[in-house]
Amino acid sequence: MSNIGGKAYAMNVVTPSNPKITWINRLLFMASRGLPENLQGLLGLSIIHFARWVIIRPKDWPDLGQGKQTVKNDYMLFCSNFNGTWDQYIDAFSDGIPKGLNLFWYSATKYPQSIPVTTFKNYITYNQVNTDYYYNATPGSAQRDIKSSLRVYDEVRRLAKLHASQSPEDFAKSYRDAMFRIQDALGEPGIGPVASLDTERADINRSAYVKDAQREFDSERTSTS
Repeated sequence: MSNIGGKAYAMNVVTPSNPKITWINRLLFMASRGLPENLQGLLGLSIIHFARWVIIRPKDWPDLGQGKQTVKNDYMLFCSNFNGTWDQYIDAFSDGIPKGLNLFWYSATKYPQSIPVTTFKNYITYNQVNTDYYYNATPGSAQRDIKSSLRVYDEVRRLAKLHASQSPEDFAKSYRDAMFRIQDALGEPGIGPVASLDTERADINRSAYVKDAQREFDSERTSTS
């Protein structure tokens, strides 16, 4: 499925909007950028890579050789990448910022409101456009996996610097402290909830790397003991 790249899903939704009232949406977007604290429900959703709403006016449609478009409505383009399933994402959005969603789609034609979620899902399904091509640089890792890896990387670099200047006893304490700080970042990324060949390949490649690294570590530990 072209919408899926490993553990990530690409969503594109295009909804017609009444051009007489889309100016209200532009004001709402300006206000949300100026007062980001009102989007804490959205910013706190760790499964979301990003979410963006764009209003496309009739004159904004590109001419790629097909001729000038005759369009009566403005259109709202919503783009987002996220981890997890489609249903999980819509549920999280509807639960996290229901009022915000209603404001962002204020001018959308026949928008049913974000609650109840069933009609909202039907609306998104009807207006969603499948992605023709979707590239994901880290298909086997979700957003939290990458953030956890960066935390581990930073701690390893810090320990490498301390190793050169500390006594064995002090370094042992620094090592234990570091492990305590990143213990919640050492888990197995696991398999994504969305079926994907990219995720399967990433898991296979990771498995071989982990096995080789473990053998090398065991060999070095044996030779130094």
